[in-house]
Amino acid sequence: MRDDHGPGEANAVRNYLRAWFTPAPDSMVAHSIRKGKSPWVDAVHLLWSVWVFLTPVFDRFSLRWVVLTLISYPIFLLLYSRCCFAPRRTVYLYSLALVGMSYLLMPWYPSGLTYFMYGCVMLCSRRMSLRAYMAIIAGLNVVILVEAYLLHYPWQAIVWMPLCSFIVGLAVNAERMSEEKEVELRLSHEEVRRLAATAERERIGRDLHDLLGHTLSLITLKLELSRKLFDRDSEAARREMEEAERVARHALAEVRAAVTGIRATDLAAELASARLLLESSDVALDYGNLPPSLPADLERSLALVLREAVTNIARHARASRASVAIEVIGETLQLRVDDNGRGGIGVHGNGLCGMHERVRALGGQLQVDSPLGQGTRLCISVPLRPRGRMFDLPGESNSAAAPWVEKERHAT
Repeated sequence: MRDDHGPGEANAVRNYLRAWFTPAPDSMVAHSIRKGKSPWVDAVHLLWSVWVFLTPVFDRFSLRWVVLTLISYPIFLLLYSRCCFAPRRTVYLYSLALVGMSYLLMPWYPSGLTYFMYGCVMLCSRRMSLRAYMAIIAGLNVVILVEAYLLHYPWQAIVWMPLCSFIVGLAVNAERMSEEKEVELRLSHEEVRRLAATAERERIGRDLHDLLGHTLSLITLKLELSRKLFDRDSEAARREMEEAERVARHALAEVRAAVTGIRATDLAAELASARLLLESSDVALDYGNLPPSLPADLERSLALVLREAVTNIARHARASRASVAIEVIGETLQLRVDDNGRGGIGVHGNGLCGMHERVRALGGQLQVDSPLGQGTRLCISVPLRPRGRMFDLPGESNSAAAPWVEKERHAT
């Protein structure tokens, strides 16, 4: 008789296994994947399970050990995989199952102590305080010590089991807490950028409303008036259209000036962003106070140079400390960026060409001191300019509002 249910049952089994080994969004495997690691990276910890097979070396091999290993080790692998794939809220169930299997096997199978160690360590996957975790580990160790004593286990087994479980548990907890702090820092960095972008959008909206709202209304009224006067008084209509043209040109100059301000980045904001970027790369950044009343165009250009320098430190320097100093000496502004990284950068590498171009456009000089293994020091000297004067960067246009308006006023 043909079995029509065979293919359907096989598909059901495959779907069940696929669902069983699909990582939950908050599982250990999913966390490794999000960090760019292989989903199999947690399987390396299975190497410690070699103690299951080494334990009989200190006692003796027997048929009972072989049978219990063939039964228990696949169950151990299944429970360990569930600890890696399951949601964090249910991982403790599989961890306690490993501990329970160790308790159950101890009268006949000393290798089961390895399962106990795995169960204690995998309990770290559940979110809990360090104090709660240590209390649970202490309770589990009391149970296994009492059982080992009643079963007349060697004193070595009684001593090393709680010692190893506490040490490994503390190490894994410390690693988990470090990763959580890193995630929190990254989230705070992203939150600062999001809030800054939101505030900037609101400022742009207010500026555009203030700039264009009244002006466009005035242009509309003058054009409507010129249309009504066109047939009756062409000279008056012409004057109104000329007035509308002047207002439009003035509005264009204001919009260009506003765009220049929108593109501007001040040094204070750039330094705050630099500290967040470097701290996320484990680099401590020190910087002092900023000089007061710097020209806006000079400050914007130096902020872009500082951004490039800090990005180079985060990506290439392998430093642990960095510092930024900005001071005015006479009629010159000096910006110094130092790090204690590996040094040895080339004059034309790591973004330095773009920095040189920006500094030259400001009429300044950029000096690089980067001996191999002794860090990198950038010294930028730029002459101070009057606040109202604008100067171009490569690929950017000069569009100051006041000269444009003055030129249009003389032209009309």
